[in-house]
Amino acid sequence: MIERIVSGGQTGADRAALDAALELGVACGGWCPKGRRAEDGRLASRYPLRETTSASYPQRTGWNVRDSDGTLILARGELRGGSALTAALARRGAKPCLVVDLARDEGVRAVSEAVAWLRTNAVRVLNVAGPRESESPGIHVQAIAFVRELVRLDRGG
Repeated sequence: MIERIVSGGQTGADRAALDAALELGVACGGWCPKGRRAEDGRLASRYPLRETTSASYPQRTGWNVRDSDGTLILARGELRGGSALTAALARRGAKPCLVVDLARDEGVRAVSEAVAWLRTNAVRVLNVAGPRESESPGIHVQAIAFVRELVRLDRGG
């Protein structure tokens, strides 16, 4: 069962995961770049993230992969940029990683498969990653709906 959701706080999939966790009363956190840097400015204090020692995105990406039991990447199509880096770091660290393509796999079946993946890999601290909103407009709406349903099913709902 998911005990905590972490992400880097970037707009898009990261922020959607934190918003869903806060809304549903799931513990959340993770690492964000020094200065609470995000593409839309300084990350709001309502998100309980800790700052890394660097303003670079790759450092926080690596620390969130490292400090979680598994990583869920919510994307559309082929992974690029930070999402591709996240998958590579999970592979390098031998951490479970599931990529869900929200362009094809949005429904209950995809969420049910993600719950099975959580249980198979004993993921209690879940890192959620994916593209930023400017790279994939509308990803926040899709990702928050996915995470809400994931938490609901994971809790037996």
